[in-house]
Amino acid sequence: MSAILSRSIKTKPSAARTTATEARMAALSPGASSGWSVPAREAALARVQSMGLPQPRDEYWRFTKPQGLVQAEAPQAALFDPQEAPTFDQIDRVKIVFVDGVFSAEDSDPLELAGVSIERLAEATSDIHWAKDLYGVLEERGQDPVERPLAALNTWAATDGVLIRVSGKAEKPVSLIYRHESETSDVMLHHVIKLEEGAELTLLENGPAAARFNKVMEVEVADEARFHHVRTQGRDHERRAATHIFARLGRESLFKSFTLTANGVMTRNEAVIELTGDDAMAHVAGACMGDGREFHHDDTVFVTHDALNCESRQVFKKVLRNGATGVFQGKILVKEGAQKTDGYQISQSLLLDGDSTFLAKPELEIYADDVACSHGSTSGAIDEEAIFYLRSRGVDAETAQDLMTIAFLAEALDEIEDETLREALLERLTAWLERRRG
Repeated sequence: MSAILSRSIKTKPSAARTTATEARMAALSPGASSGWSVPAREAALARVQSMGLPQPRDEYWRFTKPQGLVQAEAPQAALFDPQEAPTFDQIDRVKIVFVDGVFSAEDSDPLELAGVSIERLAEATSDIHWAKDLYGVLEERGQDPVERPLAALNTWAATDGVLIRVSGKAEKPVSLIYRHESETSDVMLHHVIKLEEGAELTLLENGPAAARFNKVMEVEVADEARFHHVRTQGRDHERRAATHIFARLGRESLFKSFTLTANGVMTRNEAVIELTGDDAMAHVAGACMGDGREFHHDDTVFVTHDALNCESRQVFKKVLRNGATGVFQGKILVKEGAQKTDGYQISQSLLLDGDSTFLAKPELEIYADDVACSHGSTSGAIDEEAIFYLRSRGVDAETAQDLMTIAFLAEALDEIEDETLREALLERLTAWLERRRG
């Protein structure tokens, strides 16, 4: 059976899947029951009921057990004091703070920035709003050919988030800060971001957010607009998170997203990117450090080229030790007519012991004949010759290993254009390695 025909076949959820889905939904208190978002929420509810929540035997969940994300009640997560300054504190930014999913006005800056409109999803309840054309729309588009039921669940049930509309070049970043203060918090946030033609925005995210966190971000990047996204995930050791980015790019637009992850029981980051305008560019990258058998980190990316002369890059690096597990599932789909496509995908892991595991599923699906697409995935131990070289010059063994680790992650970090942000994350990475050394 062809891949195209197989996509159109939808099977009815099993009784076990239906029961689990109903139990999860019964434990939720959905957001707005009136206003412009209601039709999108009702459509998302129908999608969830039709698909059912993910199960371990699903193709795109066979490397990652979804139980902690789909069970009715959130698994308990102990609070963690990082005893260090918050990420991005040295950056001049507009701070928007959520504490266990609840907006904190006293900790946030005024939601004002020249050329940028910022509103809360919970307060935008009129019958007409610009976000009506995007809320749930990009998420729904991202359900084909791979179903993403946790994202649909979020569209139906999200209680808050931010709605950001950018008409010019934002003079400073918008920073979303997620604080975790309850051991049983179960949070869903949904953000909608629209960059109009020629606009530019840098969005920062950091913080553990909750015991269990489900987040969706829908981003529309219009012609010649530029969107930069940098986030850190950590350092709570017991958090569970499923995040989703759905993006649609116009002509000559730019989308760049980078994620630095450390610690946590389970993290699943999904990115679904559509390049729909000629000469668009999308870069998605991540650096991950995992320590311990409970650590599980999954990057799942799907990039669709549907226009001429577009470029995409997927660059993911994972450093794993003491039984940690890393997963990468990445796909580049080049549609018929998307000539001159340049698609690049690389996923690599550095295993610092014999107990850690890296599972990779790189894919290319190409229906155009004038393209340059490549993918590669490697996994291996640290270069002992390089370690010997450093040791012979007076560097102790642990410092030498840290230097090799930073060098390994450098290609992913280089995807961050802003030097100040790149250096800030390099400092975080270095500090994490030093703590592990201690």
